Amino acid sequence: MWKEENNRLKKTFTFKDFQEAFAFMTRVAFLAEAQQHHPNWSNVYNTVEIELTTHDAGNTVTEKDHQLAKAIDAILA
Repeated sequence: MWKEENNRLKKTFTFKDFQEAFAFMTRVAFLAEAQQHHPNWSNVYNTVEIELTTHDAGNTVTEKDHQLAKAIDAILA
């Protein structure tokens, strides 16, 4: 579940291994580019942490963030 805190929409994803985590990040990258809305994220081995915020709106959570979060979740559905 996405959690909103400190003007960020956050979620941590855990995968079987690094390869699955990296494949997920690649798919998210294509989504983000299509929406012209890019996440702050990190990856350590099988874990990907994503934070969404809208820089153009003063680094607050907007509908753009919620739309990208929903699209990211749909990758794993």
